[in-house]
Amino acid sequence: MMSKQVLLTVLFTWVIFATAFAQTSRLEGRVSDAQNRPVVGFSLQLKGTRYGTVTDSDGAFRLTDLPAGEYRLLGSGVGFRRFDQAVQLTDGQTTTLALTATEQMEELQTVEITGRRETDYKTDLSFVATKTATALKDIPQSVSYITKELLQDQAIFRLNEAVKNFSGVNQFSFYNDLTIRGHRVSGGDNYASLVNGLRSNSSFWKQNLTPHLERVEVIKGPASALFGNTSPGGTINRVTKKPLDEARQSLSFSVGSFNTFRSLADFTGPMNEQKTLLYRLNLGYENAMSFRDLQYDKNLIVAPSVTFLPSDRTRLNFDVVYQNSNGRLDRGQAVLGNGDLYSVPISRSLNRTNDYLKEETYNITLSLNHRFNEHISFNSAYMKTGYEEDLLEHRSANTYAKDGAGQNIPNLVEMQVFIRQRRWFDDNISNYFNLDFATGKLAHRLVIGYDYAQQKLAPGGSQLVARGYRNAANTGAINTFNPARAKDYLLDSQGAPVPNVAHFNLTEANPYYMADMSKYFYSRTDYPPTFYYTQGFYAQNQMSIGKLKVLAGFRQDYFTEVVEYKTAKERKVKQQALIPRLGLVYSLTPNINAYATYVKGYQPQVATTIANPNAGGPFDPLVSRLVEGGFKSEWFDKRLNVTASVYNLELNGTLYPANQPNQPDLLTQVGQEVAKGVELDVIGQIATNWNVVLNYAYNDATITRSTTESQIGQQKPNAPKHQGNFWTKYVVSSGPLQGIGIGVGGNFVGKRLTSLNTAQSTPAYEVFNAALYYQMKKFQIQVNVNNLADKTYWVGGYDYIRLFPGAPRNFLATVGYTF
Repeated sequence: MMSKQVLLTVLFTWVIFATAFAQTSRLEGRVSDAQNRPVVGFSLQLKGTRYGTVTDSDGAFRLTDLPAGEYRLLGSGVGFRRFDQAVQLTDGQTTTLALTATEQMEELQTVEITGRRETDYKTDLSFVATKTATALKDIPQSVSYITKELLQDQAIFRLNEAVKNFSGVNQFSFYNDLTIRGHRVSGGDNYASLVNGLRSNSSFWKQNLTPHLERVEVIKGPASALFGNTSPGGTINRVTKKPLDEARQSLSFSVGSFNTFRSLADFTGPMNEQKTLLYRLNLGYENAMSFRDLQYDKNLIVAPSVTFLPSDRTRLNFDVVYQNSNGRLDRGQAVLGNGDLYSVPISRSLNRTNDYLKEETYNITLSLNHRFNEHISFNSAYMKTGYEEDLLEHRSANTYAKDGAGQNIPNLVEMQVFIRQRRWFDDNISNYFNLDFATGKLAHRLVIGYDYAQQKLAPGGSQLVARGYRNAANTGAINTFNPARAKDYLLDSQGAPVPNVAHFNLTEANPYYMADMSKYFYSRTDYPPTFYYTQGFYAQNQMSIGKLKVLAGFRQDYFTEVVEYKTAKERKVKQQALIPRLGLVYSLTPNINAYATYVKGYQPQVATTIANPNAGGPFDPLVSRLVEGGFKSEWFDKRLNVTASVYNLELNGTLYPANQPNQPDLLTQVGQEVAKGVELDVIGQIATNWNVVLNYAYNDATITRSTTESQIGQQKPNAPKHQGNFWTKYVVSSGPLQGIGIGVGGNFVGKRLTSLNTAQSTPAYEVFNAALYYQMKKFQIQVNVNNLADKTYWVGGYDYIRLFPGAPRNFLATVGYTF
């Protein structure tokens, strides 16, 4: 009740605050083409400010609450040349303009090559959801997004920190590990994450970083009709920043809690007078500790990008994203064996001081867009991804230590050691044609394409493991303790088995030290080279007539795994699937569209087994079906997007831990899961200097058919039934407080089970955040404070030995300069 009162008070205060500083100057008008036809969706921006809008169905636009002064009005739109015009605004008056947009043969690229110019929370187009530049309200599927402006305002550096802004998306753990509509999406699986619409492999352990990103999109439900092997809950697409044809440079420096230091740079502009060669360079560096003992991160990002525009019809882009990360792998918090979540400080990790995790990742992309004429264009892209892992870790063995009777010792955690090195390489090729034409009154946007992707685990991958209890001769170790065969073990003076790796004492005052690695008995696991590839042919037609738009498409997908790769027993295991997609969009009013969709998903069960030969199998592929409907609308002169959806997502064949003795990596395949829910996403501007983000999701994701009867009816792990978020930012545009801004927000997540085979759960929580901003000419000072109430909470967990607590109250101060 208190949380609701606080929320209402904050929002009411904002309304009063915004009204008090309202301005009376207005800029309005109409944009038309050479034939005096209205130009719809034309973007207008007052240069150097946050004031912007797009034209409505009549070509009209309106900007209100503007301070008086001289401005440059920038305009851009699909199929039209950009313009730059001087505007004089007088306080208390309305300035009216009649603008003519000049057509050009080239339309906005269907591959996202040229950078986004908008500077607010709202975006109007998505490229990846249909492989065409399609207005979000015309896509018959829910697509959530956040822009770089929201990432900056919330001081977000990692993707997991940003997912609270998406309905139906939440953290599963500390790692690059999420759930979307109740279904798990993990890094390391190249079907789970896209970069500019192409498959990308990334770390499972460390979260994806954001400084080089223009925006992040989530396509809800399976996207298999376009991309083949994708996650059923949804697909995350990270869009990198692209070069602009105007010079922009910025630097920022941040310091904050947990000895955090960050430095970011973003440079872009033309490289020649003709503006046919553009560049962008993003740099990022982080050196930070953590609220978790012994944890730290040193990250370096270098992301150059070059765009070549040899003609109005051809665009070529080359970009690289290189990331280097050094730190430790945090396996989570363990609590005492009595199950009290508050019995051990959330700061306590299970590491030793000589642990480390070193990772190196790169994406190299070359993309081409060529428009033959106003009706036909060709798009081609290639991306190479490399990922290397070098790991030494002390971690729990997922159980408590055993006494001589085989009973748990509640304050001691049984430990194990992993020393591992692996390298993966991924290749993606995407080619497709876009054809725009009409048959009578029916307009068509046809996509026909072929893509190919492959992944290789390089030779030489291997792992040393030290675990279990020492044998009686003290010459080796036995993985588990069996009190009935106590004579087989080395016992201490109390009759308890002697561990191969010393137990971790949860109640010891200072449990950290540098371990002597030479004292352990190791077993070795080799990761032989592996190889799989997938390819598909697809066609999609977006048809429109009057107020109705129909999207129909299919993909024929072929998946091949090379079993026992590079051995005399090498053989190919093949799977294939025909994947349909059907969607409808109907314009109820000029600003409200209703939509409905049906799509199937298909995912071969290889990404897990290829990384873990002890997982079992072979397994049947995941097959999913999504039925979804809802409304998409625009408000406040199209400054605010609202999407409401209801869905039913059925999935067959998910893998879960089998929980079998002596087989910790063994997986089992669950029969059927169904996720049913409602989602709401609101993002954009209520006024030109008042931004807002609001979302809510109800998700009933349960097991409906299983070989384990007790699982039927259970909510899926780390899939809350209820979750939501709000964030709002207001900036004073004139008067004595001009340039001062304030942001407030909060998010809540409901109770969640940690796994299917246990009653253990993490409690519901609410967290509130705030920020202060001050902008003076080219400088901006920003202070973010998170977890204002210093609440103890958990973002996820596998069990009570592997819990993932949220950070306590913390702050980050940032100084930025734009020139």
